Amino acid sequence: MYTFQEASKQSALEVGQEGLRLAQHHLKVANGFILSPRYEETFYASNNLPEQIRKLFVGINPKRIDEDLLEVACEKAQKLMIESYLLDDPIQRIYLALKNSGLSGRPVHVRRPDDLHFEATETTYPGREVLVALKKLWARDWDFEQVLNRLDHQGSIALDARPAFILEGLKPELNSELSQDWGGKVYTCFGEVVGFLQPAEG
Repeated sequence: MYTFQEASKQSALEVGQEGLRLAQHHLKVANGFILSPRYEETFYASNNLPEQIRKLFVGINPKRIDEDLLEVACEKAQKLMIESYLLDDPIQRIYLALKNSGLSGRPVHVRRPDDLHFEATETTYPGREVLVALKKLWARDWDFEQVLNRLDHQGSIALDARPAFILEGLKPELNSELSQDWGGKVYTCFGEVVGFLQPAEG
């Protein structure tokens, strides 16, 4: 995992394009840190999720999608994600990062780089609530619309692990003044930056 200052030395695969943008303004970024995609990869591998999920979608034909079957498979995949467990070592590392970031017992939200969807929660020490929010975020990748989009554009349910942001605050709000200054959509919580999205092209 990385602080937003450390993110400047990483690749976009590790911290996301938004992570690199936020790293340039790390002094104005709220308390928080970035989880490497390896945390998600470890979660999948330690629970044998790739094989279990593959079995759920084995009857789905990408060229002729039965949306009723797909919806059932997606619901089961999301339930499987929520009910699976993180290993103790990643859990302890997240707890330590929460403590070092001053987020223990604070309101936080979890989201993907360059994606406004977030899972927010009030935390108590050591931060178990963050683990639940993180699994909900990962489970969203198996939402019906998300899976249908992958089938339509990639021809499979294939999914790549991605970074995740854990930041202070429950509800990011658009900051018009900073957005104008920075040349993108800047979001803040408690007056601190928690998001910097580039304007859509075109």
